[in-house]
Amino acid sequence: MATNSPPRAGRREWIGLAVLALPTLLLAMDMTVLHLAIPSLTADLRPTTSQMLWILDIYGFLIAGFLLTMGTLGDRIGRRRLLLIGGAAFGATSVLAAFSTSAEMLILARALLGIAGATLMPSTLSLIRTMFHDPAQRTVAVSVWMTCFAVGGALGPLLGGLMLGRFEWGSVFLLGVPVMSLLLVLGPFLLPEHKNADAGRLDLISAALSLTAILSVVYGLKVLVEDGPGTAPLAFLALGLLTGLVFVRRQRTIAHPLVDLTLFRNRTFSTAAALLTVGVMVMAGSQLFTLQYLQLVEGLSPLQAGLWSLPNAAGLMVGAMSAPALAARTRPGTVIAGGLALTAVALASLTLVGATDGLLILVASSTLMGVGLGPMAALGTDLIVGSAPVERSGTASALSETATELGAGLGIAILGSIGFGVYRSRVSESAPEGVDVHTARESLGAAVDLARGLGDPLGTELLTAAREAFVSGLHVTATVAGVAALVMAVLAALLLKRTPEAEKGDGAPADRSAEPTTDGSVRETAPTDT
Repeated sequence: MATNSPPRAGRREWIGLAVLALPTLLLAMDMTVLHLAIPSLTADLRPTTSQMLWILDIYGFLIAGFLLTMGTLGDRIGRRRLLLIGGAAFGATSVLAAFSTSAEMLILARALLGIAGATLMPSTLSLIRTMFHDPAQRTVAVSVWMTCFAVGGALGPLLGGLMLGRFEWGSVFLLGVPVMSLLLVLGPFLLPEHKNADAGRLDLISAALSLTAILSVVYGLKVLVEDGPGTAPLAFLALGLLTGLVFVRRQRTIAHPLVDLTLFRNRTFSTAAALLTVGVMVMAGSQLFTLQYLQLVEGLSPLQAGLWSLPNAAGLMVGAMSAPALAARTRPGTVIAGGLALTAVALASLTLVGATDGLLILVASSTLMGVGLGPMAALGTDLIVGSAPVERSGTASALSETATELGAGLGIAILGSIGFGVYRSRVSESAPEGVDVHTARESLGAAVDLARGLGDPLGTELLTAAREAFVSGLHVTATVAGVAALVMAVLAALLLKRTPEAEKGDGAPADRSAEPTTDGSVRETAPTDT
């Protein structure tokens, strides 16, 4: 009896993947490149402290807040159409940001960039889902997509440093203009259009609820890390959780929900989403301390710290790109579990880092961690989008990206709070008499600045005490993160026993076949029995 195998992608699809890599690289670069421009930007626009924080943060906040809405919108109006609209908006607002004449104008431009970025992220991933039907090819394509994020994050500080050495601060935003122009030229010819014919109208109330819930949680976590427990962060977290509950309840009662919660009934989907969230949490929490170690303990400049961070990005690339070949030989769950176990070993080795001689150990551990987390990032994302029917790939992609954003926020909040709590406790105990302990407790950066103004020998004693306290926090954070990685490795090995295609064969919703429409797009329709 003949078997129906999914169609394999050809040259057109692989060239299309290269086109999709362009916005992916740019989005990752845009999240890191601005930090190097802060000195010249501050001198030119003279923002207040509050305005500077909004310039830095509002981009990521609005990406996180609009992901679910934009992913679902792509299912309704067409994923290519949304990608091109978002690309045009991103290019235009990049120009607006580059030539901003006030802090308020730059905040507005960054906000618009975040909304445009939210259209790009789920659109690129969902288009990969609709272009690559063969599971093995799809895994490779998602791994390439994930690698582009690692490359973009690593290139951001380096390209930013080169641009700022020759041009004004606004030049870092102009990187997006040629990239998005190329996307707009090539996208209509190389990328297919897909939409879900049965998606229904976009529920604006659900969109508002999801935006409020995610923004409240992300902002609450940020304030919690910066200011510690208090009324404001707890109020925002409570608002986010309450709004989230209302959102979930509404999705269960309306005819055309913004998010189809039945996706979470698929064990592969829900397990992969949990793994991705916790894996990114471990990554973000550990990087928070390793980057500060490079600059405040080793005394490296931001550019030097960025260069020493490249091995971690290279490790992530190696792990992500080797994942498809490993998954072809065994179950994806086994590969992810092995990678997370390797991550736990890397985190354990971070406890060997000292306050005076830990650079090489830290870089080696970070590189090993990247190798271990690469399969989780690539295969976890692939399992999420592969578990969902193709007509819901936009929603699945948005959920994948939302899990990543929440994981990063949780990592900084939970692991950051643990590590900084240890730092504050130790520096209070070991700081020399006669110094402002309250200032030294705020952060390692504050302690370093205070020590420089004290002079010897008091400044040297404070600096030594603060760095040792920080390293103690790093050790505790690495231990907690390592235990979390081991737990998730066990769960991956136990729960991810089957491929998404195998679960679909046991009764999960099947992918829908594509039908051409009069406008040249493709709509998914339910398959018919013959």
